[in-house]
Amino acid sequence: MTNHLFNGLTGPGLAKPQRNFVRTACGLSLSYGDTEAAAARYANALIGLGLEPGDRVAAQVDKSVDALILYLATIRAGGVFLPLNTAYTAAEIGYFLGDAEPRLFVCAPGKDNTLSAVATEAGAIVETLGVGSNEGHVDGSLAQKAACASERFETVARDPDDLAAILYTSGTTGRSKGAMLTHDNLLSNAIMLADFWRFTERDVLLHALPIFHTHGLFVATNTLMVAGGSMIVLPKFDLDAVFAHLPDATSMMGVPTFYTRMLDDERLTGDATAHMRLFTSGSAPLLAETHRAFEERTGQRILERYGMTETNMNTSNPYDGERRAGTVGFPLPDVELRITDPDSGNRLPDGEIGMIEVKGPNVFKGYWRMPEKTASEFRDDGFFITGDLGEIDKDGYVSIVGRGKDLIITGGYNVYPKEIELAIDAIDGVVESAVIGVPHPDFGEAVVGVVVGRNEMREADIQSALDGRIARFKQPKRVVFVEELPRNTMGKVQKNVLREEFGNILA
Repeated sequence: MTNHLFNGLTGPGLAKPQRNFVRTACGLSLSYGDTEAAAARYANALIGLGLEPGDRVAAQVDKSVDALILYLATIRAGGVFLPLNTAYTAAEIGYFLGDAEPRLFVCAPGKDNTLSAVATEAGAIVETLGVGSNEGHVDGSLAQKAACASERFETVARDPDDLAAILYTSGTTGRSKGAMLTHDNLLSNAIMLADFWRFTERDVLLHALPIFHTHGLFVATNTLMVAGGSMIVLPKFDLDAVFAHLPDATSMMGVPTFYTRMLDDERLTGDATAHMRLFTSGSAPLLAETHRAFEERTGQRILERYGMTETNMNTSNPYDGERRAGTVGFPLPDVELRITDPDSGNRLPDGEIGMIEVKGPNVFKGYWRMPEKTASEFRDDGFFITGDLGEIDKDGYVSIVGRGKDLIITGGYNVYPKEIELAIDAIDGVVESAVIGVPHPDFGEAVVGVVVGRNEMREADIQSALDGRIARFKQPKRVVFVEELPRNTMGKVQKNVLREEFGNILA
């Protein structure tokens, strides 16, 4: 079981079980020994609910210490963890549960009233988990079961190629895809990142990211754990909390929005950050001007990297050496990366823009119950076609210059236009729509809907109709109306024309 994710994550910390693992803004502190015991109790509770090896545990819960322990307990019990964005609506949750068919669905207390029906339809047992653990309280039906369970549990053996997690990533056709991540995918990437970014047991990570997402759950939590370090867990990114706890941290991982908001705060100074070892940024492009402004204010050069749900981390700017603004650095030591012609798959020379393809132990196993889609996304030699367009410069730095399939990344979250277009087109009075991403000073990009409508439709009509149907972060910040959508000779909507026309609408 050397490649078992739970053993790999907790082993370094349990070498000194009294070492602190996590503390919260409310003052709760758990050692690695405490965490191992709590994971055992939760694992026993999961087994008591009928969980068997390979069963899925879906969770739409707010960030808490117990939510992290549920993740660890699921993999310890041989299950497959399926975190879900807390912004997803009941209709969206219904799709994920129907597709993944989890044994158990865990939601926040009170939400079971509205979500029990969709969970039951999918054949899932419903339990609740709240945020009381951040203050040391038992909160939710699953927490109560765990509180009564034994602290003795023998970790269920799993092979390196067995699934540890499924993360859903939106599909360009409107159907979300479940990326299957194995024990070895997650563990190998965490071990490599801890080494590459120089994490040790002396590190204290300020953790302000959500944990339903690769960045917060796998990149931040897993990397910190394999180093045996500790972390300060904030429920969300809040400037007052960040500056209050920054003096106790050595590192912080964030999305560009974190850094733009910190730059808007006079508390961000060289003195306030002088003790920090590392700031990293990912999940969305970091503007070169943000990179330069942060360095000018603090003397710290943010380390930008590139990854995705299906692969975890692929590239990183160097820890030592030039962290070049506007780039995502070099391929990581165990990752092969190439730029190819999107149509032929032929490798392109450095300096030419093409499709980014990657290969390595970090690359996922495929899409859940989508063998044809999986096959279409891999080359015959095992390289995964990321869908991102990029180039490699003469010094070997990789830059992301565009995204295939019109992916929008807003505030670190992926949004695919087709899903939003389908929702808009279903509104009475809409003839057709196109959704684009445009620059936003805070979120990096934001969603804008371009609509051809009948009668006297207003922007507010579209926005109110979407409220409650799709997650808030997917909803258009602006909706504009046009007589017709621009098309090429093949009838395809020219979104590049729309981006040129409306690219400054949120400036």
